[in-house]
Amino acid sequence: MKLSQFRFTLPTTLLADRPAANRDESRLMVINRKDGTIEHKVFKDMYNYFDNQDVMLINDTKVFPARIFGNKEKTGAKIEVFLLRELSAEQLLWDVMVDPARKIRIGNKLYFGEDDTLVAEVIDNTTSRGRTLRFLYDGSYDEFKEKLNSLGETPLPKYIKRTPDEEDKERYQTIYADKVGAVAAPTAGLHFSRELLKKLELKGVEINKITLHVGLGTFRPIEVEDLTKHKIDSEEVYIGQETADAVNIAKKAKNKICAVGTTTMRAIETSVTTTGQLKPFQGWTNKFIFPPYDFKIANCMISNFHTPQSSLLMMVCAFGGYDLIFEAYRTAMKEKYRFFTYGDAMLIL
Repeated sequence: MKLSQFRFTLPTTLLADRPAANRDESRLMVINRKDGTIEHKVFKDMYNYFDNQDVMLINDTKVFPARIFGNKEKTGAKIEVFLLRELSAEQLLWDVMVDPARKIRIGNKLYFGEDDTLVAEVIDNTTSRGRTLRFLYDGSYDEFKEKLNSLGETPLPKYIKRTPDEEDKERYQTIYADKVGAVAAPTAGLHFSRELLKKLELKGVEINKITLHVGLGTFRPIEVEDLTKHKIDSEEVYIGQETADAVNIAKKAKNKICAVGTTTMRAIETSVTTTGQLKPFQGWTNKFIFPPYDFKIANCMISNFHTPQSSLLMMVCAFGGYDLIFEAYRTAMKEKYRFFTYGDAMLIL
């Protein structure tokens, strides 16, 4: 399939810049692939579609305050630094993106904090916008991380044109966020409340965790018409033995295995045996899923509504079927569903 096949006009008024009042009361579109039906529910109604011994796979990555603002030495120019990933804890090296990129050169020093308490030196230019920074800090590593966290702000997507507030600190994390490492939230999981998870567990649904630290590569624009030519940045993944065992037992019993979000789906599709079993995994994935694709593990998924021509939309189309998902998206726009990060959800059965 081609990039142009995933183009549609999304009214900006449908882009959600605030979360729903309650996590589990956002809207839910239920799409049944077998009979082609589309139902309109509330997210907590998803409870009714799962039974004892079904498996729900969630991504327990935790977003860190990845966006910090500093000033360039001599000129004092304001620079936005987006922390992508830590390269070396010993040397305090970070892979970052800077904006505006044209003002930053190797050797430049950047100062952060009101009293310039944190200094970084640019030591490498990796891409047109990417850089490697070495932070210059005399204290302990824990003190450094504390300082970085205090200076950083919640890395809301750029389409949200406001300064993050206290609500975002809580709501731009899943309630089960545990392992720090993401620069963007696994948004399908934002709809789960503690009460809903507890109800699912009491019903006998097994909640199992994987970890995929979401990077910005997932959201990078696709600039090639031929999708086979597109490459996405690698993201770190961990799948434990317990999760693999639970999935394989459920698969053998023909129970539901639900991937919560495109990140979870990408993680589990990265580590599949030749016989279609999930195996433990620790490493990196740059898997890009687009139609046609033969999914090996999950038989249902939860996802938010994504933007045109995004890799996330392509994965959902691969899973739900291109025609059915585009029908669902047309319906969503007509019914004023909320799109993107803080938007509504769909359950594809």
